[in-house]
Amino acid sequence: MDISTYEQIGGLTEINKRSVAVSRLPKGVVLRERLGIVASEHLDGQIVHRARDPEGGLYECRATIAPNGDFLLMFPDGGHYGGKSEKVNDMLAYRSSDRGVTWQGPHIAFDIDYNQHGFIPLTPHGTNQIYAFGTQPVWDDERINGLKQSNGLHENAPIGFRYSDDNGHTWSNLTQIAPANDPGFRGMSVMRMCETDAGTWLLGSHEADWSYKPLMTRQYILRSEDRGQTWNIAPYKRHGGWCVPQFNRMDEGRPISLGNGRVFLMTRTCEGHLWGLWSEDDGRTWTPPQPTPLVHPDAPPMLCHLSDGKTLAAFHHNRYSDFNYTGLSAEKSEVMKDRSEIWLATSTDGGHTWSEPHFVFANALSEAFSRPFRNFQCSYMDCFVNEGTLNLFVPHRWQRVLHLTLKESRLQNLLTQNDLQ
Repeated sequence: MDISTYEQIGGLTEINKRSVAVSRLPKGVVLRERLGIVASEHLDGQIVHRARDPEGGLYECRATIAPNGDFLLMFPDGGHYGGKSEKVNDMLAYRSSDRGVTWQGPHIAFDIDYNQHGFIPLTPHGTNQIYAFGTQPVWDDERINGLKQSNGLHENAPIGFRYSDDNGHTWSNLTQIAPANDPGFRGMSVMRMCETDAGTWLLGSHEADWSYKPLMTRQYILRSEDRGQTWNIAPYKRHGGWCVPQFNRMDEGRPISLGNGRVFLMTRTCEGHLWGLWSEDDGRTWTPPQPTPLVHPDAPPMLCHLSDGKTLAAFHHNRYSDFNYTGLSAEKSEVMKDRSEIWLATSTDGGHTWSEPHFVFANALSEAFSRPFRNFQCSYMDCFVNEGTLNLFVPHRWQRVLHLTLKESRLQNLLTQNDLQ
């Protein structure tokens, strides 16, 4: 099948969970045909990359501003790492020296013999180094022999990092994280991390056990006070992480520093909302998890600061259909369609209260795949603000990397649900 077959605009799209003809969009919403989305008239962008093999797809994309000012974008292209007993993907990198107007690449970021999950960037304060954190599914006897697949632990792997002294052109060897209170920790990390004003590094990680039906997950925070030399895990060692008890799930936590020792952790749940935890002591201890008002399906948080360094911007799907939750494995079309819309809410009080959601964009491509998992995917988006512009990076349908831009000054012009009635 030619890749163009995957990129045909459908006659209908969904906005605010309602079917809308792409030829008769609400005022203030436009069809960005080359991007395959309908969007606020204030948002535009480009396709940076298409998957080398449409059937294998590409996965979580993350970008950062290098110390020399370049934009650095990285993502795995090929199959997903989970449960694979052979090399199927590479971490690809693109670079832009003109704030995302043009991109150079791709090239293979890490020449390694195992698969990758995603790139978690960190540039420590006062340094010219970039760190690349993430899940490190290095080969071992269990993974090669398929035992982790059979016992439900196939996505759990060591967490580790590399660093670069030359703006991400070359990278160090891998350092695996062995928390002092759980040296053999295995889990998954693909959400953004943070450094607090005290210099503490906080990285979310979760473990999963697919032998449970539906699966069991637990959320943790990996914490280092000495720039990665030593680590501890909170709230407790495995299997004492956070969860929503009635669903036995919580994962993909995104910590973000609020200043003065305060940290907010936003997490994925299958309850129908994003949840939050707060720390007042630099990430040592945390409040019990509680739901935010942000409606969201079983999908990750997408959270960043606006340019003032204080206002939180949470991109979320603003729709939820799986009231009889049985897990994502069945790939029910309506449940996967919940990932097709991106809305934005903001918070000025550290995530305790949130603004009304505003529409940003939604998928407009027709259903070309047999798996709903791919047809509607706009989730796992990454974002950062540079010189008053929000830069959004989307693994659209697990097929294309979109770089979308939106002026921060235009956020007040985005449409609300009432505007779209």
